[in-house]
Amino acid sequence: MKPAPTAAPRWLDDTEMSAWRGYVELIGALNSAMDAELAPFGLTIGDYEVLVNLSEAEHQHLRMCDLAARLRLSPSGLTRRLDGLVRAGLVSRVPSPDDRRAMFAALTDAGVATLQAAAPDHLASVRRHFVDLLTRDEIEHLASAFTKVHAALANEQNRPPCQ
Repeated sequence: MKPAPTAAPRWLDDTEMSAWRGYVELIGALNSAMDAELAPFGLTIGDYEVLVNLSEAEHQHLRMCDLAARLRLSPSGLTRRLDGLVRAGLVSRVPSPDDRRAMFAALTDAGVATLQAAAPDHLASVRRHFVDLLTRDEIEHLASAFTKVHAALANEQNRPPCQ
């Protein structure tokens, strides 16, 4: 149950609303464009994010709960995301040698090869649909703003480490 508000809402002014709506609409449009350009590799932007996170992890594997946290997914959401990648042979599920309750998601050789094949096209897409449309000053401002908002959200959420 949502608590009753204690003060009148601070409505967004026109500029704030334009920035917020622009962000919300951009995320959907940008993700659609990225999905379309990753489709020839059999990937979605969500799949690509899994492969990137695993490729950057030590030994190219992560505990499932850590991967879910990085991807902002529930355990069941991660399971659904991994199912297709496992069927495609790009990721495997590996039991932890130290804890029978824990499972790892591990990047396979095929996953590495797919990521290496898709990365140049994905990078070109990111440049075409985002980076090259902005000035260096705009990129620096966005990087600063996104870092600030992300840090505040991470501080608010203060998630405990997975068990």
